[in-house]
Amino acid sequence: MSIILETVVSALLLVGASFALIGSIGLARLPDLYSRVHGPTKATTLGVGATLIGSSLYFSATTAAPSFHELLVTVFLFLTAPVSAHLVVKTALHLALPNISGAPERGGGPPVAARRPARRIAPSATAEEPR
Repeated sequence: MSIILETVVSALLLVGASFALIGSIGLARLPDLYSRVHGPTKATTLGVGATLIGSSLYFSATTAAPSFHELLVTVFLFLTAPVSAHLVVKTALHLALPNISGAPERGGGPPVAARRPARRIAPSATAEEPR
């Protein structure tokens, strides 16, 4: 393996590890769900993607055949992470979870919790109120 390829693979692994660490710290330290979604969907996705691309380059250079497994995982990750984050935030907005970070919600209007009351979920599906 050439020195240039080793340098590229090393740089991708270091960048990937740095992004994954920053995303994980953001997930642990940010105050509410709306802020915490950005850690795994933005930084950690880039970190894992860079690590997988570096791994693909390394194994393609050291073996006789190109390695497409890591590239397929990277494409799957880049397609599913934004969709899952969108669904989590949409559910949080539907349930009217409070935004405690101080960021404006939906164009700077009043908070979602102030516009509509939170929906209460029944404790069990079998417990019904008499009519």
